[in-house]
Amino acid sequence: MSSNVGSSLFVGMAASGAAGGLAVGGFEWNASWVLVALGWIFVPVYIASGVVTMPEYLEKRFGGHRIRIYISVLSLLLYIFTKISTDIYSGALFIQVSLGWNIYLSTVILLIVTAIYTVAGGLTAVIYTDTLQTVIMVVGAFVLMFISFNEIGWYPGLEEKYMEAIPKIIVPNTTCHLPRSDSFHMFRDPLTGDLPWPGLIFGLTILSTWVWCTDQIIVQRSLSAKNLSHAKGGSVVGGYLKILPMFFVALPGMISRALYPDEVGCVHPDECRKYCDNDMSCSNVAYPKLVIRLMPVGLKGLMIAVIVAALMSSLTSIFNSASTLFTLDIWIRIRKNAKEQELMIVSRVFIVILMVISILWIPVIQAAKNGLLFEYVQSVTSYLSPPVTAIFVLGIFIKRVNEPGAFWGLLFGLVVGLIRMIMDFVLRAPNCGEVDTRPSVLKDVHYLYFAILLFGFTSIVCIVISLCTKAIPDNEVRMQWGFLVTY
Repeated sequence: MSSNVGSSLFVGMAASGAAGGLAVGGFEWNASWVLVALGWIFVPVYIASGVVTMPEYLEKRFGGHRIRIYISVLSLLLYIFTKISTDIYSGALFIQVSLGWNIYLSTVILLIVTAIYTVAGGLTAVIYTDTLQTVIMVVGAFVLMFISFNEIGWYPGLEEKYMEAIPKIIVPNTTCHLPRSDSFHMFRDPLTGDLPWPGLIFGLTILSTWVWCTDQIIVQRSLSAKNLSHAKGGSVVGGYLKILPMFFVALPGMISRALYPDEVGCVHPDECRKYCDNDMSCSNVAYPKLVIRLMPVGLKGLMIAVIVAALMSSLTSIFNSASTLFTLDIWIRIRKNAKEQELMIVSRVFIVILMVISILWIPVIQAAKNGLLFEYVQSVTSYLSPPVTAIFVLGIFIKRVNEPGAFWGLLFGLVVGLIRMIMDFVLRAPNCGEVDTRPSVLKDVHYLYFAILLFGFTSIVCIVISLCTKAIPDNEVRMQWGFLVTY
């Protein structure tokens, strides 16, 4: 829970709740049942195969080295684009709004403190601090939730005031200043909805499977359990905990827009620049605004501690897992006789490099997806992760899938996903009042639908190439594919 819930969730999910309503909470609820799949399907396979990293599992399953290296590199890229940079940006944004500090000074201080105890303590320190900080996060977030609901008049008051949350200065002859008519609907129109229900159920499950069942950051926690029963128990508890962010993050984001429609719900570029130095949207300041405006002085300090704890908890998990991937899956192939001391030094230097690249990526995040942080994260994940999900699922359930099929499926899937991602960054969505001139593949195909199409495309390529190439010998199939059967 704490490895996944960072400051980007508090800032980003509250922003999406403020901008579009409660449907964004579906991203958290979907994780509840996918975590059950982690404990009962995926972890038994990983434990039985005796692996430490996810790329290592794919190497054992398919043979060869190129898939393992490919997955390691792709995972590191995803960490930079969707995890480290977004957590750094959102945490620094929160501190800037809360304390008035310079955003880059905030970033540097947070990173130095986080890196020191990640490097010094290793995975054990990360897990213990994660556990403690989860308690702080949940308690502090619930305190703010109750204060916010009391201020708005509880749920009936939120329903009334959110739909009336219109900024004073709008863009003439547009409707983008109006709250969505389906703001209080979880399942939205499959064609016109901002989060169409087929995408929220099927497309999101593909993304969730990558995050919760195949991503090194999360699975590494399960693999460190004392035994399989502990891993299953952790998955169940985590599933229950993922029900909570709808209530203490998404709904408070909606409350923030209802209470401060001019500052949080601004649509005019001049107004948005005035309030948050971003000419597209100020939704990202929704959660920090609640903290500053509603919390008493002592509790305000608690909430700042909550967000900083969430940021550091998430970053330490990412740094630890990323350095593990790089040293065990990439560096050790470059330096086959590297000693343990060398690997330690390399992992620490690599963490510093990760931080620098992630900071340089922050301006791209600020400009992407109309400034909505959570939507940026999910869209990039939709472009890059479905091929990985497809290969893991096919590898576990279809024994005929072989190494050439898996590798070329991953490669073709990556090319298609990168084309869509580059188009999305270059041809940005229009601001309020502007004409959408983007091609149909961008404006009409939602990123969650694209995830379904990319998953299907990768699966077809993988299966077809596997059938056209030599099958894995029977004795190796029993060793590689038999993990699940044995379980």
